[in-house]
Amino acid sequence: MITTLHRLVADLPTSDVDCARVVHDRSEENLRPRGAHGVLDAWAAWLAGWQRTTTPHVDRPALVLFFGDHGIIRATEVSAFPADITAEMFRAHQHGKSTAAVFAKELGVQDIAVDVGIGRPTGDIRHEPALDHARFEEIVELATATVDSLDADLLVFGEVGIGNTTAAATVAAAVTDRDASGWTGRGSGLDDAGLARKIEAVDVALRRVAAISDPVELLRQVGGAELVAIAAGVAAARRRSIPVILDGFVVGASALVLHALDPTALEHCVAGHCSAELGHRRLLTVIGREPLLDLGLRLGEGSGALAALPLLRLAIRGVLDVPTFSEWRAH
Repeated sequence: MITTLHRLVADLPTSDVDCARVVHDRSEENLRPRGAHGVLDAWAAWLAGWQRTTTPHVDRPALVLFFGDHGIIRATEVSAFPADITAEMFRAHQHGKSTAAVFAKELGVQDIAVDVGIGRPTGDIRHEPALDHARFEEIVELATATVDSLDADLLVFGEVGIGNTTAAATVAAAVTDRDASGWTGRGSGLDDAGLARKIEAVDVALRRVAAISDPVELLRQVGGAELVAIAAGVAAARRRSIPVILDGFVVGASALVLHALDPTALEHCVAGHCSAELGHRRLLTVIGREPLLDLGLRLGEGSGALAALPLLRLAIRGVLDVPTFSEWRAH
């Protein structure tokens, strides 16, 4: 079945290589030893290519944070927290008290919180699809409309959903090697018994979808509302040529679905950080991304990606505001 998400990943725009080359070439001539800024210069050129300008900028960044409930959390203990914490976190975010809200305010980031499933839990992915076709399409369209409504020059996607690392591990395993234990971590802080239950839940879900190969259908079957929204949002950003900073494991697993559809689908994305969640480093290897930060973070909410955002701003300023040798001599 061809879905809206399939169509979003078809005929994707590419980077403006000429703009990227201009910024790259300037970085080679800045008033410092060539290559002294390492990957910072590469990030500046990457931004230039996707923003289609020789003067890249991060003046209007936006955080889009999706919230959703998971049915599996109501059926078995795969999280250290109860399901109602998702709603509590949504309320805290609306009052500016979540970590992501505090970070976004400090950094001057537009902050958009979207309820894609609070009080409407997905199915228990061990025994039934996470979402029916109609709701899957509804979430894709909502996420796409949210991105299309933004006046932003860079996007960060985040998620809150108790139990969503279980869904993320299942998605990541389903579209790669079907190895439950290799992708499933402790999430919000499970003990050994809880981790064993979580691995078993992922394994049962994987067996249920063993005959399915389409990455989008796997996302519908074993993902979650916020994972679907992130995948659609990342694809919608690509269609508008807006660069994206990927957050942690859940965001990465959502984006992995796009990579499985088209290995070039994430060229407009950088990895904000590598989280402490088991599987995230493997996931970054699969999609070919080196993290900007590696600080042992595992919160979600887009917080790790927000922490990396100032580095991109510094990368730009380090190329555009530092003169070249010839400019300095003519000064």
